[in-house]
Amino acid sequence: MMSAGGPRWFDVDMSSLATVTDAAARPLRPARPNRRPTRIPLTRPRTMAVTGVAAGLADHFGVSVTRVRLLLAVATAFAGAGLLFYVWCWLFMPLRAGDGATERRVPVAWLLLTGAGVGLAGVLSAARATSSVYLDLYFTETTGYGLRFWPTVPWVWAATLLATAAGVWAGGIDRVDPSRGPRHAMVVRVLAAVALAVVFVAVAGTADVRGGRAVIGELLLPVAGAAAIAASALLQAWRHLVDERIGRVRDEQRSAMAAHLHDSVLQTLALIQNRSGASSEVSRIARAQERELRAWLYDGDSPADSDLPTDLRDYAGALELDFPVRIEVVSTGTSTERASGELAAAAREAMLNAARHAGGEISVYIEGAASAVDVFIRDRGAGFDPAAVPADRWGVRESIVGRMRRSGGTAVIRSVPDVSGTEVRLSLPTAGARRD
Repeated sequence: MMSAGGPRWFDVDMSSLATVTDAAARPLRPARPNRRPTRIPLTRPRTMAVTGVAAGLADHFGVSVTRVRLLLAVATAFAGAGLLFYVWCWLFMPLRAGDGATERRVPVAWLLLTGAGVGLAGVLSAARATSSVYLDLYFTETTGYGLRFWPTVPWVWAATLLATAAGVWAGGIDRVDPSRGPRHAMVVRVLAAVALAVVFVAVAGTADVRGGRAVIGELLLPVAGAAAIAASALLQAWRHLVDERIGRVRDEQRSAMAAHLHDSVLQTLALIQNRSGASSEVSRIARAQERELRAWLYDGDSPADSDLPTDLRDYAGALELDFPVRIEVVSTGTSTERASGELAAAAREAMLNAARHAGGEISVYIEGAASAVDVFIRDRGAGFDPAAVPADRWGVRESIVGRMRRSGGTAVIRSVPDVSGTEVRLSLPTAGARRD
């Protein structure tokens, strides 16, 4: 270091400076990613074996469903802890989000009925033995007790509880499973009621030997089981009535709203369309809004594979958004043609050509009959000569005429240049007419 007043020099360790320089030049390490997997929410799947509890726990904790079931079975041996936990999860674990109905792979109701049948066989066997005088004397002489202590109670309990559980399960839980069929609950309930009636008669037949007081409790069991099944059926009927009432109120509210919107909004949209031309942007927007509002008010949700008129109306609405056109779709008669059929595809292609080349107003008329389905697409454009279409233009030749010919129908195009527009007639025989 120099004297006072001059520049100051400090001793610097060059090795440490090199270390700092190397550290600054070294690229930064990326942050360590979080390797903890994202857990699936604790919910039950909609496709399940019985209740979906084990599958939901397995998906949430990332283990196999077999381990979860084994753990629950082992825990059940400790004062029923596993069974209580299973029932608690079943009551409080929600189903996974989705619109699909629940499906169970295991026929629980029929398994319960099978167990009830085994218990019923035990009840009948014990009742027959109880009614035997010789067996009664034998047990009295060897044990000092009469057959009023014959072990019919476990069989009665088993048959009654299993039959009751089968009837309640079929009516309350399998009710929302469409794979079981509409008569599943009724058949299971009838069989469960028959089993309970047989138990009642069999136990009542031993009253003379065992004494009336000894069988009163056993007689009350099947009566209580039948009452539980009847209560589940009444509860289902009450829920059905409530759902019907809610649906009726909702329909009434929807009808009132539809009437109000028809008298106000729809009339305004129709007035806008009449005051503006069919090819104007304002008319297109008003027409699209009117179509969407009418579909929401009157049509409801359409299925994935809708019928032919519904499909062509939806397609007309889409074309009105893309082209300056106004398309009217009218249908008469009945038709089994679907939106996925060849007739619908050819009609959509003809409508697209009319919207693209003609514009203005286009009419689509669908006529369904027992022998054939006809679709007419008319526009008011300049027209064209079908024979003068170039060979490399495949829209009319293959997408319309060729498609109808391959499907067994016909396509006729009538058009005169600069005269009266174009009319495309598509005709397809019905399946019954083709078989004849």
